[in-house]
Amino acid sequence: MRNRMILVTAAFASFGATPALAASGPFFSLSNTDFVVSISFLLFVAILLYFKVPGIIGGMLDKRADAIRGELAEARALREEAQSLLASYERKQKEVQAQAERIIATAREDAAGAAEQAKADIAHSVERRLAAADDQIASARDKAMREVRERAISVAVAAAGEVVSGQMTPERDAALVDTAIETVESRLH
Repeated sequence: MRNRMILVTAAFASFGATPALAASGPFFSLSNTDFVVSISFLLFVAILLYFKVPGIIGGMLDKRADAIRGELAEARALREEAQSLLASYERKQKEVQAQAERIIATAREDAAGAAEQAKADIAHSVERRLAAADDQIASARDKAMREVRERAISVAVAAAGEVVSGQMTPERDAALVDTAIETVESRLH
């Protein structure tokens, strides 16, 4: 209670000190500005100590420091996690790159094999078509030769018929028929 009374008195004294009173007088007088300011400062510090403001501010600063330490630890953990994720992604990227290169190499090999197979298939197809063309040419040649022979035979028979009919007389015709009958009889018996 006594402390409070001193504080109240000091507060009134500091409020009562005006610039006009502070202009003259000895140092330990309420008329001296330096003395009033010093008293007011000490009174202010005493009030702060009485209400334990430095401890509260220290506690707040400690809490803030702990929060900052926690945030730093969390940031370190996040950084380490990000680095591990980055390393993981880089490994996966290398694996995917290697796999893509293997796929490309396999595709090139398959394409080369397919090209060779296609060349072989085309060569075989050309050989079959050439053989078929040769067969068609031979068949056409044989057909043409048969047609030419048949036509030649037809022409020869027609020409022979005209020649024979022109040279045949009824007496000669009867003699040929008789000769043919005799030949058939001799062969049958």
